[in-house]
Amino acid sequence: MSTTKKINQKKVDQIGYQRGRWAIYLFLAIVVVCQLLPFYLAINASMKPQTDMSSTLMPRLHDIAWDNWTAAVTDGQILHSVVNSVIVTVCTTLIVCVVGAAAAYPLARRATRFNKVISALILATMMVPPLSILVPLYTMLVNLGGANTYWGIVLVLAAINMPLSVFLYTAFIRSIPVSVDEAGMIDGANRFTIFVRLILPMLKPVTATVIIMTGTTVWNDYALSVYLLTDADKQTIAPRVASFFAANSSNLGTAAAAALIAAAPMVIAYLFLQKYFIAGMIAGAEK
Repeated sequence: MSTTKKINQKKVDQIGYQRGRWAIYLFLAIVVVCQLLPFYLAINASMKPQTDMSSTLMPRLHDIAWDNWTAAVTDGQILHSVVNSVIVTVCTTLIVCVVGAAAAYPLARRATRFNKVISALILATMMVPPLSILVPLYTMLVNLGGANTYWGIVLVLAAINMPLSVFLYTAFIRSIPVSVDEAGMIDGANRFTIFVRLILPMLKPVTATVIIMTGTTVWNDYALSVYLLTDADKQTIAPRVASFFAANSSNLGTAAAAALIAAAPMVIAYLFLQKYFIAGMIAGAEK
């Protein structure tokens, strides 16, 4: 009798396990649809000519309006804005990674009271909204001649993204055994050599995380770029797409094509760095 109950209980457990798996699959499918739906709607809108004002969700497989993509490049100067975004994103990410890692090393290895205060201040700056300092920031850049310049927007965005970079690097370096530093000291290496030759090569997972998070934030930045880059020749992709939508409100197909062109580089970059991003997030979670 007891054997029969155990068999029945096992079947019930298997049914519950299978239902749980199907529920997870259903939830993941809903998440995937929600993530891909905006891209589908943008692609569908970019295929329609300006005269097509229908709201159908079916893809247009005939008479595709390729002129929308041509207009996005020629009239909207999207490619020029993409180049500006690449320059700003690469320079900002490079500064954030190099300075963040260098600042995190002493904070992780020297647990002094001063370093604890510095770490607390870095965490506190993460809570400050960037727009709350927009007026004094813009005034300072104008006085320094940094408005509508690459170096001005790069320094501003690097300063805003630096606290998170230092926080991630500090947490990761603390998970590296101190014996690595001690081995380097025994061989006669100083602190700088230990950091460059021993610690820095171990920071690849968290560096990939910082690159993706910083690069995505800088690439999509609109709130600061729209005020600090008013010159059309220096505008990055987010202000350019926003102005393109406003200037072409009656031609949503061209505006949708411009938005897709703007999103393509970051999507491709994420696909190549996805495994490093997951590894870095797991390392941070373990810490």
